Amino acid sequence: MNLLKSTTLALLALLLANQSIAQEMSFEEYNPPSTLKVPEHIVTRAKFPFVDIHSHQGGINKERIDQLLGEMNEINMGVMVNLSGRGFGRGDSNSQQEYIKAMLGEFETHAPGRFMVFTNINFAGIGDENWSRLAVKELEEDVAAGAVGLKIYKSLGFSVKDVQGNRVPVDHPALDPVWAKAGELGIPVIIHSADPAQFWQPMDANNERWLELKLNPNRKRSDTNPVPFEQIIAEQHSVFAKHPKTIFINAHMGWMANDLDAASAHLEKYPNVNFGIGAVIAEFGRQPRRAKEFFTKYQDRLLFGKDAYNKEEFYTYFRVLETEDEYFPYYKKYHAFWSMYGLGLSDEVLKKVYYKNALRIVPGMDKTLFPD
Repeated sequence: MNLLKSTTLALLALLLANQSIAQEMSFEEYNPPSTLKVPEHIVTRAKFPFVDIHSHQGGINKERIDQLLGEMNEINMGVMVNLSGRGFGRGDSNSQQEYIKAMLGEFETHAPGRFMVFTNINFAGIGDENWSRLAVKELEEDVAAGAVGLKIYKSLGFSVKDVQGNRVPVDHPALDPVWAKAGELGIPVIIHSADPAQFWQPMDANNERWLELKLNPNRKRSDTNPVPFEQIIAEQHSVFAKHPKTIFINAHMGWMANDLDAASAHLEKYPNVNFGIGAVIAEFGRQPRRAKEFFTKYQDRLLFGKDAYNKEEFYTYFRVLETEDEYFPYYKKYHAFWSMYGLGLSDEVLKKVYYKNALRIVPGMDKTLFPD
């Protein structure tokens, strides 16, 4: 009886220990490789030359350019668009202008045609009566020097403050002359506003971005940090409506890649707006049939972009867009803990997304780098 009791207690202890181990495993640790056996088509080189409309590069010199060119040639990137023309907004206006001119000179000297540069706005002093005039003047000067577009960071609507210390909304009236001037100059404005809506939602088991918020707690937002998500998005859309003669590229699909009905309505409402697909490929990869339908219908309004630069991460983009593979992993679990499926886009659609739309929208691109 004692032996039976001892054995029972030992088995119970072992069972509890095993349960404890399972319960202590974190979500981050649980990431088993799939046992599914399906055809795989790893794509390390795009089917057609492409334009990366959304890249951020600093420290530009011959060595860095040579490194980038080597990797670009490997993956079939025809043109890289550097959106950080003024060096991520560091320094005063004069130093920023010197920075972009030096960058343009390096690209032109060592790799003519392979790199395009978008400039940025210096928001220091916004709210002063002279700010709009100076901002327009700097935009004109940067375009004259070789910049081919304007990039607006998400800091507008988040952290940019006016001379009184107040948050500057995306549709602040002082910016109207800047948007209008971009239209006059024939350059596109790529604008990133807000963050994924989940950053404003409770950080609990129902939040798809829970892991990202755990790893990066500074990304958590609220209705008072700085304002509701819907308010920032409404401000951005107000700009689109107010300036129909200016071409806009709504970066990251305007955070609508998980709601393609809303994305469709957005493009229908604002004919001057296009979508950049940077950093949202995981959303398409989990809805391949609906996404293929969307890409086919709006093939003239979508531009390829990656955002954070990493050569190997482009492979997942190519695989989602080009193949019909099933159930393959994304490269960042905190962006997508689900698996990807390929859209299998047609050559006609791929060409438009990869380069034709960019050639039409961005002035000065070397068309000889691309087919057709």
